[in-house]
Amino acid sequence: MFYGTDLTSRLMLGTAQYPSPKILRDAIDASGTQVITVSLRREGAGGGDFRQFVNASGCRILPNTAGCHTARDAITTAHMAREMFDTKWIKLEVIGHADTLQPDPFALLEAARILCADGFQVFPYTTEDLILGEKLLEAGCEVLMPWGAPIGSGQGLNNIDGLRRMRAHFPDIPLVIDAGIGAPSQAAQAMELGFDAVLLNTAVARATDPVEMARAFGLAVAAGKLAAGAGLMPRRDMAQASTPIFGTPIFETAEVI
Repeated sequence: MFYGTDLTSRLMLGTAQYPSPKILRDAIDASGTQVITVSLRREGAGGGDFRQFVNASGCRILPNTAGCHTARDAITTAHMAREMFDTKWIKLEVIGHADTLQPDPFALLEAARILCADGFQVFPYTTEDLILGEKLLEAGCEVLMPWGAPIGSGQGLNNIDGLRRMRAHFPDIPLVIDAGIGAPSQAAQAMELGFDAVLLNTAVARATDPVEMARAFGLAVAAGKLAAGAGLMPRRDMAQASTPIFGTPIFETAEVI
């Protein structure tokens, strides 16, 4: 549940870089997603036609502040998004590093405090840092979106131990893996760790067949969630026979004369 909204799909899908609007529409349908992210820069490139397209998708729209490098720019973009898409939801990105696109923790927290106080329902793109997570929650955020790896890198989950600690530290807070997912297996792994959803874009949009890749990610996220709920077997250092010795017949070898 995100800000009181129940969703049946655990996959959130970006809308940039697709070969055509039709392929994007088919990918959205194939994925089963109920949330699509839209940047104002992308909307601006397509004008009103793109706005009509995303509104007609039937999905909840999560505008983002992609490309913002200061708290002021992110806040301004968020206000524009609220007017344009008539939603309180905003995915807050404040980039602090040009190469890794890692979020700026100080500007992110500053923007989050101001936007939450102004009635926004903020989805902050953050790292797996626990202190930053606590500060964002204190600012009014009700969900955290830690990165798996640098945006668009396809590296998957670079810091599994850190993400596992974050899940344990915030057991009752919705957590969404955002950025770096490149394969359905990586999305399933995120869900198996107990995360609530996965947000991705490039892995689908740049696939040879975006529609089938979107379908694959939808299935992988669902499978990972089911596996986490069913209870994954623990890892072992040693082998353990699947058939126990106790209770099995013992056949004696006849003595050869």
